[in-house]
Amino acid sequence: MENLIALLIAAPLLGAALLLTGGRRLDSVGHWIGTLLSATSFVFGVILFADLLGKDAEHRTLTQHLYTWVPVESFQADVTFRLDQLSMTFVLLITGVGSLIHLYSVGYMEHDERRRRFFGYLNLFLAAMLLLVLADNYLLLYVGWEGVGLASYLLIGFWQHKPSAATAAKKAFLVNRVGDMGLSIAIMLMFTTFGTFAFGPVLGSVGDASEGKLTAIGLMLLLAACGKSAQVPLQSWLGDAMEGPTPVSALIHAATMVTAGVYLIVRSGAIFNAAPDAQLVVTVVGAVTLLFGAIVGCAKDDIKKALAGSTMSQIGYMILAAGLGPIGYVFAIMHLVTHGFFKAGLFLGAGSVMHGMNDEVDMRKYGGLRTYMPITFVTFGLGYLAIIGFPFLSGFYSKDAIIEAAFAKGGTQGWILGGVALLGAAITAFYMTRVMLMTFFGEKRWQPDENGNEPHPHESPSVMTIPMIVLAVGSVGAGFFFHLGDRFLNWLEPVTGHEEGNSPVGAGAITAATLVLLVVGAGIAYLQYGRKPVPVTAPRGSLLARAARRDLLQDDFNHVVLVRGGEHLTRSLVYVDHTLVDGVVNGTAASFGGLSGRLRRLQNGFARSYAVSMFGGAALLVAATLLMRAV
Repeated sequence: MENLIALLIAAPLLGAALLLTGGRRLDSVGHWIGTLLSATSFVFGVILFADLLGKDAEHRTLTQHLYTWVPVESFQADVTFRLDQLSMTFVLLITGVGSLIHLYSVGYMEHDERRRRFFGYLNLFLAAMLLLVLADNYLLLYVGWEGVGLASYLLIGFWQHKPSAATAAKKAFLVNRVGDMGLSIAIMLMFTTFGTFAFGPVLGSVGDASEGKLTAIGLMLLLAACGKSAQVPLQSWLGDAMEGPTPVSALIHAATMVTAGVYLIVRSGAIFNAAPDAQLVVTVVGAVTLLFGAIVGCAKDDIKKALAGSTMSQIGYMILAAGLGPIGYVFAIMHLVTHGFFKAGLFLGAGSVMHGMNDEVDMRKYGGLRTYMPITFVTFGLGYLAIIGFPFLSGFYSKDAIIEAAFAKGGTQGWILGGVALLGAAITAFYMTRVMLMTFFGEKRWQPDENGNEPHPHESPSVMTIPMIVLAVGSVGAGFFFHLGDRFLNWLEPVTGHEEGNSPVGAGAITAATLVLLVVGAGIAYLQYGRKPVPVTAPRGSLLARAARRDLLQDDFNHVVLVRGGEHLTRSLVYVDHTLVDGVVNGTAASFGGLSGRLRRLQNGFARSYAVSMFGGAALLVAATLLMRAV
């Protein structure tokens, strides 16, 4: 069975190669080739999953060595794949949800003349993400990490004829390069500390390293995770990334890119367990981003950007859980998987709405769409109920588990983190209810566009609605299935470990508080958007609302601190270069130039001048000789 691991990556990689180099002869079938090869990878994943289930927990790690990549004395880098319970979970999520998004894209991109290339990029995205989660060492993981960055750049900027899309792609690429520096530095520190960067030796030898070294490695890994998973302070690219086609948004937010940071932290759990300071910073980043994304999501009228803020917040929950250590690792991954179902469904539902509304994204121009798009309404609605934690849907189990784990951290830290997680649940209920009400309820508010074309909302074709229905089923039942008999906990515990913690609050009280806050958040949204007409233009609002519409001034902050700061630094360096460095260099050159100019006057080419010089020199020699004899 180990030989099948490489085929997981090979199938979508083959699709990318065929579709990107096959030329126009594949235009008519390229989308089906990409979808078939993605589904093929999923089939391989199911076969391997069944094989792992048939083994004892301690024997569920499979490795496949392909070749030695860099054989240079002590620097040994192998292309080796590792399949265990953690990577298997990601394989099924990436290929399963990814294949559904491929199928949806067949209909969504039907009229795009570059559809073949789009599917090639989708396949490349899956292959890179699979390499990331199947790598057996951090250097090979880094190759997949950079491949994901490249694929996201190509897909976000797929409609590069739009300046906004081209700019968004560059922004995502550049912000992620900052995080990628963290991963590269972490790998260097691992090699200098452990003499290797393979998972087994590194994670098994953390007890031999100093806490300071482990803290530095942990913080650099966290920086990398902040870039890929759009966490504070490297979150600014995520909202702009919505300029790409909607299936790209679903893939990035549900199955691939933003989940990479969570995987990296959980996979490196042994390092963070031995570096409590780095672990604390992880929880702080998760808690801050949890609220940051939720507040931003409350103020967005663009349906995709509202969901992008939601993703930022939900990934914040996962990072928070991962920062709790063995108390929260399993629940971070559990929420990641359930989020993969309902967030993919929500984005595909948003794409379905756009498909029927002439690509309009402004929710102020929607209203009453539930009667025009019943399947989209039901599937989107189930995703909405799942994400807000409605009882017995998937988010109810995974998000509540994280809130309970936060309180179980104990002490003041547990109360703060648990309180933040509860507050985030209330805000989530508010902004998602707002999205539902503005989109599917109330009076219709759409108007003709600048060309006089009025939208005619209609249900999407079955090739788009079938993936939405499947994801809705996962949104409803996945959490209950995982929770029943602690299935998910028992599955992951051999890899991630697990501790119960010591919560000062009972699980029943936490659940009750979460449900009360859910009702409060949804109720406030109903009073504001369900009982009042939705204004066609956004009201000025409070200072916080205005700041939230501008992403809590994250771009302004980056411009002042990084762009202007960089400009001032550059000007200072130029000044130093011109005045000090160039001054010394040019001054030295000028001195020698002046001296040579004066000496050149002695070499004028006149014989009489040379004769006088020779006579003068001879006279000086005679005078010196006589003086010496006299003394």
